Amino acid sequence: MAIKKNTGRFIVFVCLLLSMLYAVGIARATDQYEIITHPGVTEKTLSKGSLRAIFGMRLHTWSDGTAIRVFVMPDDTPLHTAFSKEKLNVFPYQLRSAWDRLVFSGTGQAPYTVASPEEMLAKVASTPGAIGYLNKSMMDGRVNVLHIK
Repeated sequence: MAIKKNTGRFIVFVCLLLSMLYAVGIARATDQYEIITHPGVTEKTLSKGSLRAIFGMRLHTWSDGTAIRVFVMPDDTPLHTAFSKEKLNVFPYQLRSAWDRLVFSGTGQAPYTVASPEEMLAKVASTPGAIGYLNKSMMDGRVNVLHIK
């Protein structure tokens, strides 16, 4: 009887520990990121509506005429989920659905997907007109921060 009781307590403890670690991981991904652009992008602030249009692949050029190149993380990453929900007010699956409609109808394209934060930084820093998002801890001055109003 004592073994079953201790085993049950251990399982509850492990479940609580795992849920706390998961919550900490999501919090770390969600509260410390910025919208970034290529250094050549002249915009320093952007409305939330314009940001939604850019990541919805409906706004194609910056105010100076430079083509916008959108970079995103994979749909299942915590940073992409946080960005989608907090900045765009949509779920990642809703973004994917909108992008798929554009691609399958032949009226547009999906954003470029990068595999890691390091690749996001490298691509946005080296691609004229690029926009993406990145954890603050990864930023090193090669990209500009875009303020959303």
